[in-house]
Amino acid sequence: MNRIVPLILAVALFMEQMDSTVISTALPAIATDLGVGPITLKLALTSYMVALAVFIPISGWMADRFGAKTIFRLAILVFMVGSIFCAVSSSVVEFVMARFLQGMGGAMMTPVGRLVLLRTTQKKDLVSAMALLTIPALVGPLTGPPVGGFITTYFTWHWIFLINVPVGVIGIWLATIHLPEIEKRETPPLDTTGFLLISLAAAGTVFGLSVVSLPALPPAVGIATTAVGVICGALYLRHQKIHPAPILALSLFRNQAFRAAITSGTLFRIATGAVPFLMPLMLQLAFGMTPFQSGLTTFAGALGALTVKFVAKRLFAATGFRTTLIGASVAGAATTAVNGFFTEATPQVMIILFLFASGLARSMFFTGTNALSYSEIEDREASQATSISSVLQQVSLALGVAFAAFVLEASSYLSGSHLQLADFHLAFYLVAAVSLAALLPLLSLPANAGSGVSGHRRYQRTVEAPGE
Repeated sequence: MNRIVPLILAVALFMEQMDSTVISTALPAIATDLGVGPITLKLALTSYMVALAVFIPISGWMADRFGAKTIFRLAILVFMVGSIFCAVSSSVVEFVMARFLQGMGGAMMTPVGRLVLLRTTQKKDLVSAMALLTIPALVGPLTGPPVGGFITTYFTWHWIFLINVPVGVIGIWLATIHLPEIEKRETPPLDTTGFLLISLAAAGTVFGLSVVSLPALPPAVGIATTAVGVICGALYLRHQKIHPAPILALSLFRNQAFRAAITSGTLFRIATGAVPFLMPLMLQLAFGMTPFQSGLTTFAGALGALTVKFVAKRLFAATGFRTTLIGASVAGAATTAVNGFFTEATPQVMIILFLFASGLARSMFFTGTNALSYSEIEDREASQATSISSVLQQVSLALGVAFAAFVLEASSYLSGSHLQLADFHLAFYLVAAVSLAALLPLLSLPANAGSGVSGHRRYQRTVEAPGE
């Protein structure tokens, strides 16, 4: 297997992961500087995810039409420009707009990167390739919290976004030299109507749910926007059935492995989107930690995620996708719920150990669902599959942030006080329940689902052969 391709593509994931963990850690400091509350500033997190939801659907079409390598490099450039604008923002409006520009770049980086990987990797090597793709990306969460916390505590938050600039330059340079030229493909005309409907559906739902819990805007605005999103989503369901080449072909969900992996992954990512928002806030606002101390503590989760990558292929080969993913979903829900028992008196070592275990579970789950979702997808369907997967991934992460913030706001409102530790505990319990629901779509999978990618059947034959 060619290892240089997934490692280069991982530059894009590194920037996104670094950026998301840095801003989560620095959120209270940025909010104070811009004169808004930390929950209000989650609009900056949501605006980035809304931009992803809007522009990801056309990423596959653009990669086929103009070339995946060209679009990948252009996406990194746009993301870098957005990062610079974030660094020089002086108001919440400027900051939100800069984050939206970052999202436009991110909308092309990750799905197009996955598309390049799928078209240059054999099925039997897909688990290893996915692991290599995410190893450097996990350096972002590893270094993001402590580096972001250190810079925020001892310098200013503006500098945390400039980290993306040298990484992006290196990524463009390596992509130019080493990425293979993937031939352009004949593409039908862009499904403009479908693009508008699916963009309004994703953006309206994500933004609307966020606004419902946003103190700066009336809840009616959020309810109305969410309703528009739901209506547009329903209209798209009808549209894609009659259009000869819809922007997102939902017929892919007829494939059982793809359907189970995407549905389960979407539910699990709601929790994944909520935890990085909740944990730094709890550590800083309820426990009184500095951003740097908070970053060093959450460092453990990313370290656990990194550890999984070295054992994932063997574990999936030994137990198969279904068994491993069910176990990972249960472990992920349990370790998320444990966060609801942390208090200021909890030994920091114990917090770090549970965060490490949570990172292990989440990383194993996502490595598996990412590989399983593409295990039975034909090459001609790859661009559609990566677009659908990426849209739902980002929407679910945004829903996680919106859901967590809504729980905090509702809990503090009902108690008639400012945010307290009990509000965070309730949020973690509810998020864990959503995470546990991720195992339901997996229960109907056959034991050998995706075995051509996991190597489960080959492993069983190897183990059974000596005793035959």
